[in-house]
Amino acid sequence: MRTSFGKTRDGRTVEALTLHAGDLSATILTLGATLHDVRLKGVDHSLTLGAREVAAYEGPLAYFGALVGPVANRIAGATATLNGRELTFDANEGTTCLHGGREGLHTEIWAVESLTKSEAVLTLDLEDGKGGFPANRRLRARFSVDAPAHLRMVIEAETDGDTLINIANHSYWNLDGHASADTATLTIPADRYTPVDEANIPTGVADVTGTDFDFRAGRGLGGTTARVDHNLCLADTPAESGTLYHACTLTGQNGVSMRIDTTEPGLQVYDAGEQNSAPFVGLNGKPYGPFCGVALEPQRWPDGPNQPDFPSCVLRAGETYRQETVWSFTRV
Repeated sequence: MRTSFGKTRDGRTVEALTLHAGDLSATILTLGATLHDVRLKGVDHSLTLGAREVAAYEGPLAYFGALVGPVANRIAGATATLNGRELTFDANEGTTCLHGGREGLHTEIWAVESLTKSEAVLTLDLEDGKGGFPANRRLRARFSVDAPAHLRMVIEAETDGDTLINIANHSYWNLDGHASADTATLTIPADRYTPVDEANIPTGVADVTGTDFDFRAGRGLGGTTARVDHNLCLADTPAESGTLYHACTLTGQNGVSMRIDTTEPGLQVYDAGEQNSAPFVGLNGKPYGPFCGVALEPQRWPDGPNQPDFPSCVLRAGETYRQETVWSFTRV
C-alpha cells in the first residue's frame, strides 16, 4: 500500500509504503528510507519507535528508523584520507562527523523503484562531493516481509570513483510498548567491543569480560554503571556472500522476541539515554523520553576511515557494496 505521509519543510512529498506477509507488517517512509512502523499479529503497538508527522523526523526524531550515512556513526575530526587525498566532511557533532553530517541519507527523499504487497525497492543518487564524500553513487534499498514474521533489508551501492560507504539502519526498538525499554533482555554474542574517548571515537578494541558491554549471557540495559553507545565486534570482516552473522536477540517481558542477523561485522548499541521527542509525540501518542528504546545498528566499526585495523569502509570504482540484515520476530 502506498499513501501520502506529508511534506517536508521545503515542500518535498513523503510517502508511506506498507508491506505485509504472514503475521508481520512494516511501513517504510521515502524520507530517509525510514523503517517507520513494525507490527506483529497479537501485539497492540509498534515494535519500533516512530512519529506521526514529518516534522518530527526533521527534528528530534531525525535518525529514528532512517538509513544513516553515507558513513554511519562517527568520523573523527570530520576528516579522512582516501588515496592520499584528505577529505573534509560536515562536523555536526562538535568536531566529529556523525551519520554523514547534517545532510546525510536521513534527510533525502528516496525514489520508489518498485512496490508489491510484500516488497519495496527504493533508490537514491548522490552526486560527487555531497557532504564531502567523493564520487557519484547510486544506492538501492530493498525491504521485504516474509512469512511468518521476517523483515529483510538489502542495501547496495555502486560508485564511479573510489569512495567511503558504511550504511546503517538506525531503528529504535521497544518490544513491550513501555515508556522505557530498560527491562528487555538483550543478548549479543560479541566477545569484544570498541572503547571510546570523550568524543565517542574508538580508542582500540577490548575484551567485554567484566564490563558493562558483556551481553553474552543476556541482560537488560537498565542498571549499568556506564551509558551504552558503543560498537560490539561481531567479526573482523563482513560476512561472505550467502552467510549472515548472528548480531543479537532482544526479548521483551511480553514474550515478543526479535533476532537480528546481518552481513555486517559490527553492531552499534545505543541506550537512547538522551532522547526527548517533545513536543512531538511518538506512535504511542506520547513524547519519547530517555531510554525509550534501544538502537541496534548493524554496520562497519565506527571511525573506520581513520582506523586501518578496522573493517574497511572503502568502496572502489566498479565494485558493489552490499549489506543484508534480517529481523525475525516471534511471540510466545
